Amino acid sequence: MRPKKGRIMQVTLLQNTSLTVCASAIRTCWQSFDKSDNGGPKDCELIDRVGNKYKHASTLEHLVYTFYIQGISRACLQELARHRIASLSVKSTRYTLKELKKEEVFTDKDFDRAEKYLVFTGDERVDIMSIKALENLRLVLNEGISNDKAKYCLPESYKTELTWTINARSLQNFLTLRSDKSALWEIQKLAKSLYSSLPQDHQYLFEIK
Repeated sequence: MRPKKGRIMQVTLLQNTSLTVCASAIRTCWQSFDKSDNGGPKDCELIDRVGNKYKHASTLEHLVYTFYIQGISRACLQELARHRIASLSVKSTRYTLKELKKEEVFTDKDFDRAEKYLVFTGDERVDIMSIKALENLRLVLNEGISNDKAKYCLPESYKTELTWTINARSLQNFLTLRSDKSALWEIQKLAKSLYSSLPQDHQYLFEIK
């Protein structure tokens, strides 16, 4: 069976700041709390006008989102880590390599079984080489080499997961850059999944390409 490109990725929004917090922060500057409609149309328009149209983007930093991201590759993680300002808590390879069963031999076209561990590109030549790397990793572990050293054999396609916390200003930057067609295909998919997981009443603050 041929590999399917990036078949499994899950993004879950764990928590987010209420729009009323951001609106209140903006109104602090002019002491216009009496004009608030408690997160209604007036407050939403204020956030967009001040944060986006007037470019006082620091006010958007009061909006914070925490996502649980599953099923991305280490290659995608590297690109994700380049973005500021955000906090990442990543699944430890050192402690989780035991998930790779020592007796589970992988042959070149074991796409279905290997997909538990790898993100596939859809290019069979590349994905077969990823499976070979996975099998080499299994052999290294079977030789009793410690996880700390064995993880240097990990292919970039190896799956990981993380909790990611980011403010709205930084998320705007991320979504603009990473939804562009010139971005890595996997991080394009991640950008769209992140946007889709946002509360609907927050999505108006963001754009994806």
